[in-house]
Amino acid sequence: MANGYLDIIFIAMVAVFIVLRLFRVLGRRSGNERRPPTLFGRTGASTEAKKKRANVVQLPERPSAEPAEEATAGAPGEASGQDRVSMALSRIGVADRSFDRERFIAGARAAFETILEAFAAGDKAALRSLLADDVLHEFMGAVRERVAKKQVLDSRFVSLEAAEIIDAELSGRLAQVTVKFVSEQINCLHDAEGNLLEGDPEKISRVTDIWTFERDAHSRDPNWRLIETRSPN
Repeated sequence: MANGYLDIIFIAMVAVFIVLRLFRVLGRRSGNERRPPTLFGRTGASTEAKKKRANVVQLPERPSAEPAEEATAGAPGEASGQDRVSMALSRIGVADRSFDRERFIAGARAAFETILEAFAAGDKAALRSLLADDVLHEFMGAVRERVAKKQVLDSRFVSLEAAEIIDAELSGRLAQVTVKFVSEQINCLHDAEGNLLEGDPEKISRVTDIWTFERDAHSRDPNWRLIETRSPN
């Protein structure tokens, strides 16, 4: 009988030991498991990331008051395209457990407005934390050209009507997410004396931009960088 009690006590001790080990592995939170990704980082881009950016274009000057054309919806194969994007986002979520679609969109919306304002103001310090190195070089080149011509870009952000993920890709460690922004802006170009060169200060333009953000999905750094800007074809 005593041996039976000893066996029960031994089994109970083993069970408690296993439960404690599982708790240590699964039950603790470091506080970093679901950190929302931010687009406001200060780390440099990787060499591998730079090699993938051959088609990066600078953010264009925006003095025109004409509304930008939007991409046509309802094209053949749209459903399959959305399925492909959803699958890519799922793969990014598996590779990067901190990735959350809604939080990413919220961060992208904030970054979009900040980048437009920093570009108009020629604020290199603000742009450095948001852009990949080669994109920063292109942006600042446009700013230097503006300064050389003694021109001032008056860019007023009115509202952001929509921000939609239209493409995504996971290539090795690199996650890329492409967002279509539809915004209302007022953009005018003035000379050094304040004379209007282009645009209409009283007219709001509806502008569509397509931006691609990139991040190393295996990195502890949660920051995304803008690697490409373009307009719809």
